Amino acid sequence: MFDGECVLCSGFFRFITKVDRAERFCFAHAQSDFGHALYTALGLSSDDFETNLILVDGRIHTHLDSFAAAMRAVGWPWRALGAIRFLPRPLKSFLYMRIARNRYAIFGRYDTCMMPDPSLSARFIDRKEGAP
Repeated sequence: MFDGECVLCSGFFRFITKVDRAERFCFAHAQSDFGHALYTALGLSSDDFETNLILVDGRIHTHLDSFAAAMRAVGWPWRALGAIRFLPRPLKSFLYMRIARNRYAIFGRYDTCMMPDPSLSARFIDRKEGAP
C-alpha cells in the first residue's frame, strides 16, 4: 500500500517492481477505496497517508519496519538493508516521521494518483475484479 500522489512513495513502488523478480508483491494505492478501508480498519488516518503498509508472511508492517520487511523479502543484495529493523524504535520513528511528514515538500507531489502501466496493472489489488 503506497501513497500514489507522493513522488518518493511512487519511486519506491517502481524500485520494488524492478527488484522483486519473483513478483512476490502486489500493490494498492492508499487513495483507493481498498486503501481507505484498510487504513481505517487498522486505526490509521485514511486521508493523510504518513505510513506505507506492507504485508509479508501474514504480518502487516508500518513505518520504517515496512521498508525493512520489503528489503528482506526481495532478496540479496537488498536484503542487507533489512538490518535497519534493528535500530532502536525511537530512532526509527523519528527518522521515518521526519521524512513522512515532509515528503511532499522534499520530494514533490503528483497532481493525480500515479497509475500503473498496463504490464503492472495485474499486480494491483485495488484493480483486480472483485476487490473491496
